[in-house]
Amino acid sequence: MDRLTVESGRDLLGLARPQRFPVGTVLISQGDLRNHVLLLRSHDPARSACVKITAASRSGQQGLLGIRVSGDVVGELAALRGTPRMATVTTCTDTVVHTITQRDFLDFLNSRADGWETLCRMIADRLDWANRRRLDFAGYEVPIRLARVLLELAEQYGRAVAGGYELGVRLSQTELGALIGAREDTISSALRQLRAQGLVTTAYRAVTITDFERLQVLADEF
Repeated sequence: MDRLTVESGRDLLGLARPQRFPVGTVLISQGDLRNHVLLLRSHDPARSACVKITAASRSGQQGLLGIRVSGDVVGELAALRGTPRMATVTTCTDTVVHTITQRDFLDFLNSRADGWETLCRMIADRLDWANRRRLDFAGYEVPIRLARVLLELAEQYGRAVAGGYELGVRLSQTELGALIGAREDTISSALRQLRAQGLVTTAYRAVTITDFERLQVLADEF
């Protein structure tokens, strides 16, 4: 909710006391009937908070639907529609969370025009992300899909570091594969290709883009 005015942002934070949760905490479970909303913050000013949004199909397969970071709201659809949770939310970093009741959240939105506008823009951004991933699945091979999602993650969450751009979020190869619909062995092969071309470097749960312009060319050439 970073698009809120300073006053509205302060009032939203004031709706619930902050709580800190360690890595690996399940904040929301798929199928849960509760309808509170979570506002994410980081306890470390130098690093963003990060949570992953996952869902299981009827066959038991897990999919990574997206990631959320400091300033994001999660759980808003259940609060707006009064429906069970569609996904599970798990912390990827130590995360500070404001747990806001459905009633307080709706009252906040109804009392501030910038609240509804900000929420609608946030939902539209997430829909755009999902639509781009669906188009990528249909139109591109795995290395191109990977290049495209790495660029988007860097543009949205990344930061400049010595030697390139960190993604700003820590994801395993399995989780990167889930974002673009690829198996772990396929995503490993795609990362090796990008490393061999000098476009990225990798470490444990970390990717750094070392040549942003050439990676952009690769992502756009098909």
